[in-house]
Amino acid sequence: MIALIDADVLAYRIAFACENETIDVAKHRLSNYVVTILTCGVDRTYKGCFVDQWKLYLTGRGNFRESIAITAPYKGNRTAPKPTHLQALRNHMVDQWDATVYEGIEADDAIATDATTYGEGNCIMVSVDKDFDQIAGWHFNFIKNIGYYVTEDQGLYSFYKQILTGDNSDNIMGLKGIGPVKADKLLMQGVDEDTRSDDLTYEENLYCVCLNAYNGNAARVLENARLLWLRRKPNQMWLPPGSFINFTG
Repeated sequence: MIALIDADVLAYRIAFACENETIDVAKHRLSNYVVTILTCGVDRTYKGCFVDQWKLYLTGRGNFRESIAITAPYKGNRTAPKPTHLQALRNHMVDQWDATVYEGIEADDAIATDATTYGEGNCIMVSVDKDFDQIAGWHFNFIKNIGYYVTEDQGLYSFYKQILTGDNSDNIMGLKGIGPVKADKLLMQGVDEDTRSDDLTYEENLYCVCLNAYNGNAARVLENARLLWLRRKPNQMWLPPGSFINFTG
């Protein structure tokens, strides 16, 4: 079993926590944290889970989403200064933990791609980022110290819910007045056995809810979807489900 670790989050969290410490202290804490995750955390994801491999992922320069974002600049709200030791900790993970830096995409995309390649029973995605809940398979949240499994349908539901709500942390604009509760209400109505269209698949019903919520504006749905969707294959771009694929031109 291989643990696919979101090292971006680790670097930021330790850098912020060690803002007033020396870089040596910060490096030591980071390494200890990774060891703790691997030896005391991930193995408790489910009974019989045993992690004997791991891989750390870091986001490099450039991001294809920047050219997709029209409604608002992608991550344009991130104006706060970066913590002092951030780059040094990133370098430390590359040098000491063999972390891989991905250019043009995010570490999240690389993790999602590898998770798809390895298969649901062979890997665990390690992060605190809710974006990963769109990916079927085993997950470990190292802050809450809990492991959980996401099914294909649950992953689709999480993804389409984000299309409605957007993602404030990445400056992705959702529908005004639609938070998680209202999004759940809309989506549940759309997939309820008494109200959904029997001619559509589960995903097509979810897409239909989003399209209706955006007053038929397929371009806005497409923008949010492509900003939020994590790649399963290299260079892959999200497309609407089969029955609606021509709506985007």
